[in-house]
Amino acid sequence: MKRPIVIGVTGGSGSGKTSVSRKILEHFPELSIVKIDQDYYYKDQSDLPFEERLKTNYDHPFAFDSDLLVEHLKKLINFESIEEPVYDYERHTRSDKTIHQEPKDVILIEGILILEDERLRDLMDIKVYVDTDDDLRILRRIKRDMEERGRTLDSVINQYLSVVKPMHHQFIEPTKKYADIIIPEGGSNVVAIDLMTTKIASILNS
Repeated sequence: MKRPIVIGVTGGSGSGKTSVSRKILEHFPELSIVKIDQDYYYKDQSDLPFEERLKTNYDHPFAFDSDLLVEHLKKLINFESIEEPVYDYERHTRSDKTIHQEPKDVILIEGILILEDERLRDLMDIKVYVDTDDDLRILRRIKRDMEERGRTLDSVINQYLSVVKPMHHQFIEPTKKYADIIIPEGGSNVVAIDLMTTKIASILNS
């Protein structure tokens, strides 16, 4: 059996990672693709009091269970199924539920810090960084968090300025140097999307 192709899509919060991933899925409807979200791999914090869990910095590399993510990615590459964890954001810890994922021809992994860990980078065939201006990313985050998560404008802005933006410039943006393809402005960049899907097709056909 031919080894699955592993595509990593990263970028800051609100950069348009999900839009780019969706474009890949739409461009290759005939392929069997499994999508893995790094957000599901936040560490289990059930051993901590709830008050301590509330202090979690979800934009720091230490927030992720990268060992488990690497293990699961290797299993999928070896055509083994996994039980992907589910994170409970209300309880700020891992849920008891899991999502059964079968191995596919293409493994699409998405997350803000997937290029920060060398072990993950080494498993990827194509590494994509979605590069979007800070101003646009905060506007997208405000709209999403207020409409979908019921948050106030002040809470979104305070979190962005105190945590999200500093972590982005310290940990996320530096991983741009590891990317094979950099896509400015996300899924709306038609030319960049076309170049990326062409590259994916050439690897699949080789």
